[in-house]
Amino acid sequence: MRTLLVALFCGILFTANAQSTDHPVQKIGYAETDYILSQLPEAKKIESELKTHGAQLENQMKAKYEDYQAKLKAFQGLPATTPDAIKTDKERELAALQENMQKFQQDAQSSYSKKQTDLLDPIYKKIAKAIEDVAKENGFSFIINPQLASGGDILLFNDEKYNISDLVLKKLGITPVPPTPTPTK
Repeated sequence: MRTLLVALFCGILFTANAQSTDHPVQKIGYAETDYILSQLPEAKKIESELKTHGAQLENQMKAKYEDYQAKLKAFQGLPATTPDAIKTDKERELAALQENMQKFQQDAQSSYSKKQTDLLDPIYKKIAKAIEDVAKENGFSFIINPQLASGGDILLFNDEKYNISDLVLKKLGITPVPPTPTPTK
């Protein structure tokens, strides 16, 4: 749906430009924010912080699971002569531990997402500001990100000469490193 809206917008823009001789041609460029982000030194630090945070959460979950498994094994090893009241109490304890693990897993996912957002938002704002500055300095009317979050392209064709990603990196004080070509078979 979003792709359709962008295509429709671009079509209207190009049609309006073709019909109007009184207005200058609109200059459209594109910037690959994922590429720009990957070139920033902060990206490696963020990746490391997220990896560490994820490992800490995973270790906590593993400890909870091991505790649950030990208590389950102990419960299963109770002699047949164990009173029903003790068995019921142990079953409640196991159910509570299982519920606690599920809640922790949900909280851990939320915690990781929040950490990711907290770390990436300032960088994306910095990139957006640099894109805006480069667009204004180079006379662009529109800058489009050719990649949607879902991975689908917004543009079916794009001319590399309008890619301002390296200009944005230079604006951010980063010397662009060309991507490694993928081997062909």
